[in-house]
Amino acid sequence: MSPTLVLSLIAGYFTILIVIALLTSRKATSASFFVANRNVPWYMVAFAMIGTSLSGVSFISVPGMVKAQAWSYMAVVMGYLVGYLVIGTVLLPLYYRLNLVSIYTYLEQRFGFWSYKTGAALFLISRAIGAALRLYVVAGVLQVAVFDDLGVPFAVTVAVSILLIYLYTFRGGLKTILWTDTFQTLAMLTSVGISVYLISDELNLGFKQVIQTVRDSEMSQVFFWEWTDSRKFWTQFISGMFITIVMTGLDQDLMQKNLSCRSLGDAQKNMFWFALILVPVNVLFLSLGVLLYQYAAAKGITLPVNAAGKVIGDDVFPLLATEHFSLFAGIVFILGIIAVTYSSADSALTALTTSFCVDFLTISKYPEQRQRVLRQRTHLMFTVVLVIIILIFRLLNDQSLISAVFKAAGYTYGPLLGLFSFGIFTRRQLHDRFVPWMCAWPPVFCYVLNANSKAWLGGYEFGFEILLVNGLLTFLGLLAISRQPAAELNPA
Repeated sequence: MSPTLVLSLIAGYFTILIVIALLTSRKATSASFFVANRNVPWYMVAFAMIGTSLSGVSFISVPGMVKAQAWSYMAVVMGYLVGYLVIGTVLLPLYYRLNLVSIYTYLEQRFGFWSYKTGAALFLISRAIGAALRLYVVAGVLQVAVFDDLGVPFAVTVAVSILLIYLYTFRGGLKTILWTDTFQTLAMLTSVGISVYLISDELNLGFKQVIQTVRDSEMSQVFFWEWTDSRKFWTQFISGMFITIVMTGLDQDLMQKNLSCRSLGDAQKNMFWFALILVPVNVLFLSLGVLLYQYAAAKGITLPVNAAGKVIGDDVFPLLATEHFSLFAGIVFILGIIAVTYSSADSALTALTTSFCVDFLTISKYPEQRQRVLRQRTHLMFTVVLVIIILIFRLLNDQSLISAVFKAAGYTYGPLLGLFSFGIFTRRQLHDRFVPWMCAWPPVFCYVLNANSKAWLGGYEFGFEILLVNGLLTFLGLLAISRQPAAELNPA
């Protein structure tokens, strides 16, 4: 695949995004930047959220994991459905009743200053590291496929890529992103669909044969029950439920889109339809994974393996697409990975800006002109922060260490789960100044527990359920520093 051709595709793609931004960011205000004036049709939000909830890592990893994990990921997806039900019936009514812009404002109203700042800081850390890692993975793919041949340094690739995101989001914010993410979600789904079709055609499989091939493959097994198997159904299911509640319902990034709907009813319709759409989308990704391995086997292609001799799943799709597929299929892959990566990254950048402006700068106290200056400076600041984090990952050049950093950032969602759960399901008050400490130790403890679980727990390996343990420990810590409300201590 010619690097010049790929570069032209990338340039054309971003030109479309910038044109959309110019058309949608006219007369942009803080209200349109943060919540799109709360005037967005629910079906548009539901569709745009598909691209945001996925990422370039998902685009590569979900198909790649089927060799080792089969379809056990579908148990997580089933858990998502329950999680979205909880968000729609518990969290969204709360957020709309309080008319929130940043969801972490709830913590200030419920507990106080330190709880509020702790929750917002946990989000900023988690989302900044998570977004940077996702961009880093995809930037690495593009660097090898395109920019190394052109002699472009990795730092320049990253800086230009994120600068392009800044250019089409800094004025319109969420109002622009809902339009660009709709376009990018369509591009991503089209890319996956075309990839499935092209691989099927290469294998001489019709539609019914594709379904039969996927169904008959041992890689399509969903249910695993053994205690020591990290793929076991119930832990995957429960983990999926709580991952959704925390990483969607307690995450400013995805909730910001929900808060742009015209009413609570519209936001709930968006959430429920989005949940239903996400199931066939993941089935499509997993089916693609089975077909990728079938294609490699049929063509006698040697797949990359690690030191233990196991296939490196994350390398399978990029390798086949850029070195073995047809030119058209390779182009489809590049466009798909760009679409899903930047629909996730642009939303994250805007959410980081929103949280910092609302939660730390208290931007609403300033006149509109001052608000515009502050949010644009903050947007630029987080653009630079993402570049710096990605370059640090590159400097580390150690996948296991980078993975550890990413997992550590993921653990910071546990305290958010504990904080919100304590606020919603109890009436107790907290000694607010101690909250940061009670939110600091559970992630550290869980990280150590996860690293030693096989030795300590008779071979048991934690999967996503470590998040639940993290949230429970936070909840218990908060209970230890809580007190009864004053009205209950001194009843009238």
